[in-house]
Amino acid sequence: MMLRYLFDTDFCIYVMKNKPASLAPVFSQLSRQIAISSVTAMELIYGAEKSAQVTANMEKLESFLARLTVLDYDLAAARQTGIIRAQLATKGMPIGAYDLQIAGHARSENLILVTNNQREFSRVPGLVIDNWLERVPNFSLNEPSPAYS
Repeated sequence: MMLRYLFDTDFCIYVMKNKPASLAPVFSQLSRQIAISSVTAMELIYGAEKSAQVTANMEKLESFLARLTVLDYDLAAARQTGIIRAQLATKGMPIGAYDLQIAGHARSENLILVTNNQREFSRVPGLVIDNWLERVPNFSLNEPSPAYS
């Protein structure tokens, strides 16, 4: 099965907390099509490590990570990130450093970024985003996602 989606950090947290519960069956059905960036993995590990329940949160995180593909941030992602950063700087519309890397990674892999942070990511030219919290997917594996860019 081909990868179609890259989850942003905020969205991973929603899925791990099972909120809303309607995401669980979609995540289970589409998990082979979902990836995260190693940048997102770093953010999630940081969050678990600084939490009050490190062991429990790391176990939950490891279980979550085992269900999807973690893509290494590579030179192609770095190129896209540099291009995006220059485009946004020219327009005076910067975004956070990690969001910038995740956007570059999604563009380099031609994946739909699933996020609840449209405010930041909608600034990125050519990035296709979708928010499954606004519209929980109810589509078959063969239907295109109604994502927008």
